[in-house]
Amino acid sequence: MHPSNELARLEAQLRTAFEGPAWHGPAVLELLRDVTPVEAAARPIAGAHAIWELVLHLTACYDLVLRRLRGDGRQLTPAEDWPPMAKPTDANWQEAIAALRGRNEATRVAVLRFDPAHLAAPLVPEPPYTAYEQLIGLTQHDLYHAGQIALLKRAIRGVGATATGSIEKTT
Repeated sequence: MHPSNELARLEAQLRTAFEGPAWHGPAVLELLRDVTPVEAAARPIAGAHAIWELVLHLTACYDLVLRRLRGDGRQLTPAEDWPPMAKPTDANWQEAIAALRGRNEATRVAVLRFDPAHLAAPLVPEPPYTAYEQLIGLTQHDLYHAGQIALLKRAIRGVGATATGSIEKTT
């Protein structure tokens, strides 16, 4: 396969894991589509992160890879990795989702502009993951947290999620 085709495939995976439709079930934005600010801030499972915190964390991880694509090897600080939630208002929640969407789009643009000859090389010295591993890792990371979001929605609403991301009452 030609390396530039691989960049297009990576971009497509970043898009489908984030926006859908993904073959496994609902993508990140599909799951977030009907989440209210109060639900996003809720903690229905002891010791688990809130949906809002997961959105902020996903945004931070896109920032990390974008940083590495620019050659900046700094790790995320704990405050950058898991930033505090804002007050649960509609405006704040929409801002958090918009930031996440923007980072996904910026990353997809950066992927398509990336030099395919460097896919097998580390982006920065530490960690020594290749560019390919970091980019495909973002899709894995999105889907890992999408599963958590689906479970949190189910716990909040007392409902079962369907394969399309919609929900139905359980009896």
